[in-house]
Amino acid sequence: MGSYRCCLCFTRKFKVKEAEPPEDVKQAFKKYADGGATMSAEQLRRFLEEVQGEGGASVADAQRVVDQVIQKRHHIAKFARHALTLDDFHHFLFSADLNPPIGTEVHQDMTAPLSHYFIYTGHNSYLTGNQLSSDCSDVPIIKALKRGVRVVELDIWPNSAKDDVHVLHGRTLTTPVELSKCLKSIKENAFATSPYPVVITLEDHLTPDLQSKVAQMVTETFGDMLYYPEAELKEFLSPEELKYRVIISTKPPKEYLEAKSMKESAHLEKKDSEDDIWENDPMDVSITQQEDDKIEGKINEHGLEAEESDDCETESCQPGGSIYKCLIAIHAGKPKGGLKEALKVEVDKVRRLSLSEQALEKATESHATDVVRFTQKNFLRVYPKGTRFNSSNYKPLVGWMHGAQMVAFNMQGYGQFLWLMHGMFRGNGGCGYVKKPDFLMRVGPNNQVFDPKAKLDVKKTLKVKVYMGDGWHLDFKQTHFDLYSPPDFYARVGIAGMPADTVMKKTRKLEDDWTPVWDQEFSFPLTVPELAILRVEVHEYDMTEKDDFAGQTCLPVSELKSGIRAIPLHDRKGKKMNSVKLLMRFDFE
Repeated sequence: MGSYRCCLCFTRKFKVKEAEPPEDVKQAFKKYADGGATMSAEQLRRFLEEVQGEGGASVADAQRVVDQVIQKRHHIAKFARHALTLDDFHHFLFSADLNPPIGTEVHQDMTAPLSHYFIYTGHNSYLTGNQLSSDCSDVPIIKALKRGVRVVELDIWPNSAKDDVHVLHGRTLTTPVELSKCLKSIKENAFATSPYPVVITLEDHLTPDLQSKVAQMVTETFGDMLYYPEAELKEFLSPEELKYRVIISTKPPKEYLEAKSMKESAHLEKKDSEDDIWENDPMDVSITQQEDDKIEGKINEHGLEAEESDDCETESCQPGGSIYKCLIAIHAGKPKGGLKEALKVEVDKVRRLSLSEQALEKATESHATDVVRFTQKNFLRVYPKGTRFNSSNYKPLVGWMHGAQMVAFNMQGYGQFLWLMHGMFRGNGGCGYVKKPDFLMRVGPNNQVFDPKAKLDVKKTLKVKVYMGDGWHLDFKQTHFDLYSPPDFYARVGIAGMPADTVMKKTRKLEDDWTPVWDQEFSFPLTVPELAILRVEVHEYDMTEKDDFAGQTCLPVSELKSGIRAIPLHDRKGKKMNSVKLLMRFDFE
């Protein structure tokens, strides 16, 4: 029972009702229990096969579910009862542990070259907050690795005495952290969540002698974990071949580029609009501003990252050559010339090219298929524009639909774009590598590749039914959403994906109810279901101010299990809430 004081004279009382099974659940129970009061393991197995699409489910699997539910709900020995009541059945369906919306195991082919995968990629992985004045630390690196991030970026600079190496965001007020500390933390946490390789991208501002020092630090820290080829790679190895290995990626050293003074960025006063305000739907935002990309002297007139040429002469990698250079497995840099030249695919060489988010958008306007062809063999890394001082992010789908493997994000920020990133990499067991759809890797008989601009037919329709939600009364204070009454929840459900597939819809608002039952169905026709991400958000309607956030999740459509599923919701920063979840149904046509 919840009590809410109104004015000074009376108190309104509201009862938090037990979540009753929706009609579809009651009907399913009635059908598969053959009208009886309980459902046996064999009857549950039939339900799992016919409604939940789990063709391989055995009676033993179903019996395990029955035993777990009975033990959890009734705290009695498993031999005491062997069947589920309607409430038990509803509890099973509404349990995110027993009935998750997507699989939790790595299930994709992990033996293709690294360039065939989208890789969970961080940007300025050492920053604890904003890009200008936050602390540099190994803590956000550890957090990212534990979440499954596989690409960590470190900006390395000489310390003030020029005798050691610091990690910091150059020409800003960020406080440094020692490189050795970051490397040690990477070693200790690299494979806490995933066995697949960790790539360290280095933005190198060092003198040759300090580069030698870095080479020594890297080899001493990682030892046999470090992967570096004897000669420059002609094709990348696979995630499977590189399990438990650490890979270095940076531009091969040519000469020391003197750091430019901080004055270069002092004139910048522009701020980005935050993308964590849910009302400003980021799917409707397009980047039209021509921001000054030259704030760190990184970008040339083509919008390419101003890295040195990636030529690595054979002799320099022989004994007596640069040890640092030999440790670089994935060579970064741009060839001389413009964008067309930069996107040229070489027969006997693979490399990494970096583009800012605006440079990618420009490149895809005029060279969309060239970008796709380039990413079939080479790495493309996309990174946030320099004016994202508040560590906000950008649309990841632009990179993914053109095959970009490393869509680099500020993991310490939050907002809807980061939620999409979390959603994409919940796929494939959360291992940090998601295999690119076949159409992005295919080459036609006339050498044609996928054209993201082409108009496509609907391939599949996803039907989503939002039954109900529960758990807010356990995770939030009684007055969190409203001082005078229980919350008025509504859900937003939609798709992020190709422009033709992108849409958001919403349920009706339910007043004064901690356990809302919407029971509404939505239909989403999809032209490219392989790149679609299901977006789910719950908000509490507020008549006087902006609506309150009440939870979100994003899930890859290609991984959704059909049938009635429990969907756990996450907070703004992507952390799973303890109790809040939705009961939903997914069907494909």
